[in-house]
Amino acid sequence: MSVQLVAAKMAEVELKDVAAAKQLAADSPTSPISAGLSLARNYPHEAGSSVTAEPSVKAGESSPGLLAPNAAKMPQASAMKRPDPQQNGGEAFVNRDGTVAEAPRLKKIQFADQKQEFNKRPSKIGRRSLSRSISQSSTDSYSSDSSDDETSPRDKQQKNSKGNSDFCIKNIKQADFGRREIEIAEQEMPSLMALRKRAQGEKPLAGAKVVGCTHITAQTAVLMETLSALGAQCRWAACNIYSTQNEVAAALAEGGFSVFAWKGESEDDFWWCIDRCVNVEGWQPNMILDDGGDLTHWIYKKYPNMFKKIKGIVEESVTGVHRLYQLSKAGKLCVPAMNVNDSVTKQKFDNLYCCRESILDGLKRTTDVMFGGKQVVVCGYGEVGKGCCAALKAMGSIVYVTEIDPICALQACMDGFRLVKLNEVIRQVDIVITCTGNKNVVVRENLDRMKNGCIVCNMGHSNTEIDVASLRTPELTWERVRSQVDHVIWPDGKRIVLLAEGRLLNLSCSTVPTFVLSITATTQALALIELYNAPDGRYKQDVYLLPKKMDEYVASLHLPTFDAHLTELSDEQAKYLGLNKNGPFKPNYYR
Repeated sequence: MSVQLVAAKMAEVELKDVAAAKQLAADSPTSPISAGLSLARNYPHEAGSSVTAEPSVKAGESSPGLLAPNAAKMPQASAMKRPDPQQNGGEAFVNRDGTVAEAPRLKKIQFADQKQEFNKRPSKIGRRSLSRSISQSSTDSYSSDSSDDETSPRDKQQKNSKGNSDFCIKNIKQADFGRREIEIAEQEMPSLMALRKRAQGEKPLAGAKVVGCTHITAQTAVLMETLSALGAQCRWAACNIYSTQNEVAAALAEGGFSVFAWKGESEDDFWWCIDRCVNVEGWQPNMILDDGGDLTHWIYKKYPNMFKKIKGIVEESVTGVHRLYQLSKAGKLCVPAMNVNDSVTKQKFDNLYCCRESILDGLKRTTDVMFGGKQVVVCGYGEVGKGCCAALKAMGSIVYVTEIDPICALQACMDGFRLVKLNEVIRQVDIVITCTGNKNVVVRENLDRMKNGCIVCNMGHSNTEIDVASLRTPELTWERVRSQVDHVIWPDGKRIVLLAEGRLLNLSCSTVPTFVLSITATTQALALIELYNAPDGRYKQDVYLLPKKMDEYVASLHLPTFDAHLTELSDEQAKYLGLNKNGPFKPNYYR
């Protein structure tokens, strides 16, 4: 077919299009195709389509509309379009005489309500913030790292809306975001909210001065506000330098709580924050709520005379409980302590179900790893290890277990996991997870033998399980990949992926299920109430388990969420079992 025939046919099509557009404009009282704008934006046009992409609008120019050709500036009907290499892929028109003419720019319809929106350009600060938000890990909350201010919170002078400055956090302006997160957490913490409603009239903690050192998250905020509603005064620090949610800390500070914590503290900051909680003029704690034992250790080391007025300690972690038992064995524990970690509601719910969900969340957010077919070794088969193994197995991973306890080891075998020594599989595994509560579980020798790209992380409370200090040597290079993710590179180019610098993965790099934390937080609140109100002589200077009656009460508060209905014992059945119809149904030694 000749060029003339092709041009003629195209001209006919274009004239029909122009006529149709004019008719549509005449029929419609509004700008043409306005209803189809969303379709034009959402559906990409194929090559050769009559609608072509336009260059970006320059600053100061009006934003072009779509599909509004000016008939006066349209090319002659006899012209045919072709790409012009001199225009870098632009379009030119070939006339019948063979000459090439540049394609005119088509005027587009200007929508008044769009001009202001599309002419906006990010400011310099806005562009920098956008760039940071894209490059940072998705584990960072909206407000935690949205500020360009890198000043240490210790160097800032901040006040809340009431003029109070007895706190040290990242940014008090984030309080509104934190309040919304706390409100979301309240919906998933039914037992704490029920306890707050039932007991706030009695004020069972009236006069209590609670100093706490736990993870400062939205769930902890609900606990703190519950303790306050029950009559307690609270001062709080974080037990982990990476787990603090800055916006939640801001909301607590705005609410009048003395909070000293921010995400990314240094070691010096960590101890400074604890000291600010404890060492304050005119205020002395009489109850301790600890997670890991650092707060208890600091008071013993710096302010031992405070224990004369302290009524008790509530501890919720394996590490902290171990330290309490060491003090008790040495005869140095001078106040009663409640071991919340070994309560049934903590062991069977928080440690197991929380870790079963959060291990996958933490690994996926930090590394984007696919679990199917990966070889994973989990060090420790306690409740935390059981949760991690179950989750990874369900995702198709090949899971190995290391364990020192024959009973836990047998459980691992009967659950379908292969029991090994770490050095037997260290060269082949893709992921190494520690959850023992011990120290030096993974040492430099193990790290040297790992395969290239192996992911190493810890699900225990303390950062002692992985010997991270051995990796800070001149021959190894550290490379930050994203928030809480580092490459440690060997001289031969081999690298491992270290998460949260060996600290607790789930609370450092992701989140944990609020509902499960409701169980633990309620147990902590009841333990504080029990120790604070106990008559002299009920508890000696030793470590105690929470009474089973309280464990069962905590569990019962969560059952209505599932519309669950308990079966009641008949008098005859209760007599046969030798139990009270209302419990407790398990002996105190039951775990």
